[in-house]
Amino acid sequence: MHPGSTYLGIDLASDPKRTGIAWLRDEGEKVMIEDVRVGADDDTIVSAVVTSQKTGVDVPFGWPRSFVELLEAHRTATLTPPPSTGPDWKRHVLYRATDLEVRRRVGKNPLSVASDKIAYPAIRWAGIAARLREQGAPVTPDGRGIACEVYPGAALVAWQLAGYTYKGAKGATSRAALAEQLTARLPWLDWAGHRDACVDDDNALDAVIAAVVARDVDRGLATPAPPELAELAAEEGWIWMPEGS
Repeated sequence: MHPGSTYLGIDLASDPKRTGIAWLRDEGEKVMIEDVRVGADDDTIVSAVVTSQKTGVDVPFGWPRSFVELLEAHRTATLTPPPSTGPDWKRHVLYRATDLEVRRRVGKNPLSVASDKIAYPAIRWAGIAARLREQGAPVTPDGRGIACEVYPGAALVAWQLAGYTYKGAKGATSRAALAEQLTARLPWLDWAGHRDACVDDDNALDAVIAAVVARDVDRGLATPAPPELAELAAEEGWIWMPEGS
């Protein structure tokens, strides 16, 4: 453990104006939310990440190996025709090993970075990660460096807090209830006056959840890629989930 350390959570959107970012300060018995806001450009993110003990980012850190291979084979006209282009083949191409593992373990379906709008913030993260590496910050797809990929929806399942429809303007009541439940589930979390901001905007709440998971990763309380998936995770990324899921 690292009392006094800062943990960062980022709910990354393609638009900086909709990007949530939260800072947690580990004070030993309590973990205080130092700040949380919605609106973070690349400079803000890079500066915050390099001064954090660990950062959790709600965005895919990579693309499926099979998808990358398909694009290259298609580009060079060397693609071997599949026996079928049905659902099984598309699932193999469009989802990462970590996506399928999350589905197997907690029943959540991460968005496909190869076929869904989540690709937009993922592309943004690729650019931010390049800037971080340029500054000497260790950033790897499998989350072994200064930043790790997280999925707030999966964390809520792990904490037995799933079932809240808390996204968007209509989700404020659910966010208020979820904040209450998070306080009960994580009694050491000190909202420090920032609870209303999380009730007002789901991007802020997801950023706080991402920071809490980053702290779990740093403390060895989250699940890494198993040995048989480690090579894929090093290319595709790995969603870190709190233990118990």
